[in-house]
Amino acid sequence: MLSKEHAATIDRMSQIRAVLFDFGKVLTLAPDPRVWEQMRAIAQLSEAELQDGYWKYRDDYDAGILTGDEYWRLIAGASISDSVLRDLKAADVALWTQMNEPMLQWVASLHQHGFRTGILSNMPDAMAEGIVAQFDWIANFHYTVWSYALKLRKPQPEIYAIAADGLKTPPQNILFIDDKPENTAAAEAFGMQAIVYDNHADFVTEMHARGFGYLLEPETIASV
Repeated sequence: MLSKEHAATIDRMSQIRAVLFDFGKVLTLAPDPRVWEQMRAIAQLSEAELQDGYWKYRDDYDAGILTGDEYWRLIAGASISDSVLRDLKAADVALWTQMNEPMLQWVASLHQHGFRTGILSNMPDAMAEGIVAQFDWIANFHYTVWSYALKLRKPQPEIYAIAADGLKTPPQNILFIDDKPENTAAAEAFGMQAIVYDNHADFVTEMHARGFGYLLEPETIASV
């Protein structure tokens, strides 16, 4: 006969069958300020000019309304050369790809122990292409959703439906992790479980508080 503890663990296992991750500031750390300065030098823009243009057009870039070339020409000028375009797109990838090693180690453990995993990220074309080309571990995820390819962005509800369908998992059995509360709120409204990621220590605390601590050590589940 199962103990109450083992029975509770099995019950939790039936609740969460897949973990869905945002990319930037979840699987990776905050943007690298050194790369931002390199990007500003490449674009030959002041800090205010780059800040204004980078964020002014970013939603349309993430949503696939703008291509990488169109986005950077709006920011740095229509006459910039192809080599400058290439360098700006490469720097943008580098800006957002300081790896969050504790999260990547956890992802690997989830894969090893049979959990389905996915990425749901507001991500433009050149960024997604650069990330996939640079990091072969992206292919280990069972499903990836890049916003530009769908012409949708978080927190639009349709994008969560596509992610759940791709993971072949009911929304209530998916845990979604994102750094923006508006995105986790939309996931919860769709029916997923969700946690806001700010830093790893607080994340671990929140996982335990929410009853998801067992997911952090999936090897213990295999022995149940």
